[in-house]
Amino acid sequence: MLLIEPRSIAKARDIDSADYIIVGAGSAGSVLASRLTEDGRHTVLVLEHGGSDRSIYIQMPAALSYPMNMARYNWQYETEPEPHLGGRRLNCPRGKVIGGSSSINGLVYVRGNPLDYERWEAEGAAGWGYRQVLPYFRRAEARRTGGNAWRGDAGPLATRTGRLANPLYRVFVEAAIEAGYGATDDMNGARQEGFGAMDMTVKDGVRWSAANAYLKPALKRPNLTLVTHALATGLIFDGSRAIGVRYERDGTLHEVRARREVILAGGPINSPQLLKLSGIGPAAELRALGIPVVQDRPGVGENLQDHLEFYFQVACTRPVTLYGQSGLIGRGLVGARWLLTRTGLGATNHFESGGFIRSRPGIRYPDIQYHFLPLAVGYDGSGLASEHGFQAHVGPMRSKSRGWVRLASRDPHEHPTIRFNYMSHEDDWTEMRACVRLTREIFAQAAFAPYRGREIQPGADVVSDEQIDDFIRQKVESAYHPSCTCKMGRADDPMAVVDAETRVIGVAGVRVVDSSIMPSVTTGNLNAPTIMLAEKAADHILGKPLLDASTADHYEAPDWATAQR
Repeated sequence: MLLIEPRSIAKARDIDSADYIIVGAGSAGSVLASRLTEDGRHTVLVLEHGGSDRSIYIQMPAALSYPMNMARYNWQYETEPEPHLGGRRLNCPRGKVIGGSSSINGLVYVRGNPLDYERWEAEGAAGWGYRQVLPYFRRAEARRTGGNAWRGDAGPLATRTGRLANPLYRVFVEAAIEAGYGATDDMNGARQEGFGAMDMTVKDGVRWSAANAYLKPALKRPNLTLVTHALATGLIFDGSRAIGVRYERDGTLHEVRARREVILAGGPINSPQLLKLSGIGPAAELRALGIPVVQDRPGVGENLQDHLEFYFQVACTRPVTLYGQSGLIGRGLVGARWLLTRTGLGATNHFESGGFIRSRPGIRYPDIQYHFLPLAVGYDGSGLASEHGFQAHVGPMRSKSRGWVRLASRDPHEHPTIRFNYMSHEDDWTEMRACVRLTREIFAQAAFAPYRGREIQPGADVVSDEQIDDFIRQKVESAYHPSCTCKMGRADDPMAVVDAETRVIGVAGVRVVDSSIMPSVTTGNLNAPTIMLAEKAADHILGKPLLDASTADHYEAPDWATAQR
């Protein structure tokens, strides 16, 4: 299939107002751009700091490690020195391109566990329980093998599982079952817990980002305008009501007016930064930088959450891994086949099997996630494969550590300071140790016997708590799931930033719709939940009746209180 290119981008002078102004053409912004314009009643302007996604590095699924390391497509954030990780600074890539992080991510489609959304409701997000959000997951999705009570078959977002052509994908699942874990035929369906095939956002061999799924088709409508290379610098207020946005493009400052609302969809770093630059945030922080306070919201930029993971790597004794295609010639052949046919090893993200387990008895639902890869290599491409090997990306899902995003200055060009405070809670260390030991047990099963070589990482001699902790301190990496910095909650919760209809509390005319409004991070990758958030928020924004709540059930291990598996 051909790569889809947006229509000509409007010049900044061509538009000075719209009913809705969306800041950010990422996962949520693309959904909103589509849903808010589909009935033709409203005009929408989308401001995006990045540009076109027309690149083989973005569109070819297997090239996923390239765009996240390119300044053209990535904001290139990094953390402050993390005190519990030996002062290391960790990368925090965020998409700076249409499609946002859905254009540079690992293409994994995981909705989260149904009980995540029950937790959201308990945390103050009324109306965001599993029964209410499942219909919006279904509305978004076009599953290749069809829909059912849990899955959608007619939405814009294409999903599919891989071909599982490499034998190691099935071996990983077989080993987990041998270790006593269950299997699941659909971790986005009734049962997340267990091991099986993973879904990816790929259509006809192409990355099916939010830009491809939602934004580009919507740009054919006359009531939608996209302005790229536009850096939003602040909201315009009339008293406590947002009436527009200031932005910079080609060195020139512009102002555009919103007749109805401004919607921030810049993500968990950019959205709190823009709110603070506009005078919405912790009053003391704003005053210290000379920013007039429009609304004192102490929760803006706080509650930052993420998933950490490490790569458990094992050498492979048979030449069946992707190492044979990792050289220059091999990569060239993969790329050539993809360019000609959109098939082959270039048409998959290579995360084709995985699983979710509970770390210990008394955990109600899975708190450890696995992605399996038939190659031993750094996810971001920084560590080249040096031999045949395979790995599991593994990490805890519900860390109790909390961080923040704060302004470094009032200059919108300057990156904010980001600190996750990774591993600052003792439970995080307990869970990470479990990740090492439980993964080692899976790889020790008979299914891996024909393939298992030495343990490359952490290494067979890393066995004590102290040794595991040292390994984690040195090697753990972000899974690139920052979230929760503008959390949704009750209006009387001083740390909540938006209400259950995504409106910023204490002001009018402005909403936030992206992964920053999650009250707490979900169990798994964040792109699918972010798209769901925007699907549901669109109905709130337009005042439409919400979709009927689902009655579909979900799996919960009957002996979770007393058994780990």
